[in-house]
Amino acid sequence: MKKSNNKLIFSTLVFFLLFGFLACSKDTSPDEEVVVVIPKTLTASLTNIDFEKEASSFDVSINTTADSWTLNSSATGWITFSKTSGLKGSSTVKISVAENTETTKRTATITISANSVTPFKITIIQKETEVAIGDLYPNYNTNPIAADATNMSSTSTEIASKINLGWNLGNTLEASGSETAWGNPKATKALIDAVKLNGFNAVRIPCSWNQYLSNSAKAEIKTEWLNRVKEVVKYCTDNDMYVILNIHWDGGWLENNITEAKKDEVNAKQKAFWEQIATHLRDFDEHLLFASANEPAVDDVAGMIVLNSYHQTFIDAVRATGGKNAYRTLVVQGPTTDIEKTTNLMTTLPTDIVENRMMVEVHYYTPWQFAGLTEDASWGKMAYFWGKDYHSIIDTERNATLGEETALDTYFASMKTKFVDKGIPVVLGEFGAIRRTTLTGDALALHLNSRAFYLKYVVKQAKANGLLPFYWDEGSITNHGFGIFKRADNTVFDQKVLDALIEGLN
Repeated sequence: MKKSNNKLIFSTLVFFLLFGFLACSKDTSPDEEVVVVIPKTLTASLTNIDFEKEASSFDVSINTTADSWTLNSSATGWITFSKTSGLKGSSTVKISVAENTETTKRTATITISANSVTPFKITIIQKETEVAIGDLYPNYNTNPIAADATNMSSTSTEIASKINLGWNLGNTLEASGSETAWGNPKATKALIDAVKLNGFNAVRIPCSWNQYLSNSAKAEIKTEWLNRVKEVVKYCTDNDMYVILNIHWDGGWLENNITEAKKDEVNAKQKAFWEQIATHLRDFDEHLLFASANEPAVDDVAGMIVLNSYHQTFIDAVRATGGKNAYRTLVVQGPTTDIEKTTNLMTTLPTDIVENRMMVEVHYYTPWQFAGLTEDASWGKMAYFWGKDYHSIIDTERNATLGEETALDTYFASMKTKFVDKGIPVVLGEFGAIRRTTLTGDALALHLNSRAFYLKYVVKQAKANGLLPFYWDEGSITNHGFGIFKRADNTVFDQKVLDALIEGLN
């Protein structure tokens, strides 16, 4: 029984081994065909092509093992191809681009497709056209006229000798939103008459332009605004007053962008604006002076170089319009209109084709703790009292500790040496000190007397050094205000300040 079972097991094992061998031999028979699938390919000679702005072309090689291929592009109109389809193997396609006349670069994606293969993509980039200063906006000097010297004979020094005391029409034509947006009524001839009657013979008109555009893409100023500014200028010249008209802060498009990166863009707008302003106001005689900017933010030599380019654009644009503008006196601003920075950084001036028709402008609110600070700061406390004879013996921490008489004398003398003595008058385009009417009793009386002395001293020393003082009046007759005139009825509100300014002339 045991032997029989062993035979059966052995026979079964031999059977299965023989069956497996035969089966294995069948699978690897040399007579059987083996099918191998090779994946298809699609390639091109480049994945990126960079074109210059000019029209040009480039050859690209396409290779595929697929039966055929097709090509399409995401661009419309500016890219063309020598062929958009081909067969298996190698093909050459000429890719052509039209000239890019736009000021922005343009891009496209070319897609090459074939059956059973991943599409191949090529990125196309074409450079933009760089904008020259005169190309960004239209030329607004469309009707230049011959130079007209009638009533334009005075040099800048001679005009300076005729300006006694100036006044700022502040927070009005430069107000953001509208002429009345900052709380003042519209300027009237009655107001200017009152200013003239009370001893001022010159007006500085801070003016905004950028918010009054009929077409911002073209930097085109509304005719209605140009007419309104002309009307206010005429209020002054009809009173035989001198006028300085500027581009003020104006949203900061110039003053906050005195950099190499913004230079071309700002110069283009400076040119467009002054061509329009100068043309519209061309018929006024030498009583009207133009000023390039207000308080341009410059702190170093690099910024000063850029600022001088803005001033140069201003001068060239005004002169090119012809007429009386060919001889008009023009005012350029020092860096931040700060006296120290102007002394140190304004080493050269822009050039002018007319001699002796330029002035430099600075402002003076020193020390700011006295002139304008309205709350204590980490860098200094408010000062209520200025001048060695006007210090408080009670509230000593509110006495000015710097920027008093000796410092002022030094500042103004530096302007005389640097510019006035060389035949370039200096406009003190803004100066002033706020009223602090929350003070009471003796402190208020001492403050008001100190403030009056400060303003008198500024005028006196300005005149002694050949500077032309223009008091900053922003129309406010409340606490922390500068206003002399009550514009609601054109009367004198601050007689003490007015008297101090007039006394400074004597």
